[in-house]
Amino acid sequence: MTAYEEFAALMAERGGDRYGEEVSITDHALLTAAAASDQGLADELVAASLLHDVGHLLETPDDDRGVHAHDRSGGAWVARRFGPAVSEPVRLHVAAKRYLCAQDPSYHDRLSPASRYTMTKQGGPMSPAETDEFAREPHADDALVLRRIEDELGKLPDRPVPPLNEFRGLLERLEIHPPSDDDSR
Repeated sequence: MTAYEEFAALMAERGGDRYGEEVSITDHALLTAAAASDQGLADELVAASLLHDVGHLLETPDDDRGVHAHDRSGGAWVARRFGPAVSEPVRLHVAAKRYLCAQDPSYHDRLSPASRYTMTKQGGPMSPAETDEFAREPHADDALVLRRIEDELGKLPDRPVPPLNEFRGLLERLEIHPPSDDDSR
């Protein structure tokens, strides 16, 4: 099974969940990827935008706001299927939220209520030492771009949502190897 087929199956199974947002996980992923594509970002960042919340689909939710550590499980799932230019922004997108809130406290106020709540479960704004460490991550800039897109453009309920199959070719081109049966989750 290809990564696209696996992702589509996960979306069909649990992508309708909302976790406190105005849009479903599926719509959020598609809106974020479409916004990244519309901005002319690299294919790898478009793929990361599509896949960034896959961790919500892999584990039992912590509460009605989803899986708080979905960046870790999602980043690992993506890393088994794609290169670091795709997997690292996924792994770092929660840290990017914490970084942005530490660097600009008004950013916190612009987050959705659900995202503000989950940040309390994810460690809150970063300390100065954490922001320095995050800034040294090789894919920190891409994670910050992804974070801003998902927060600003990926949760708009009135935007047209593209179909998932619009991104099939992209994921198939970028996939480094199909997962083995042991890697499926």
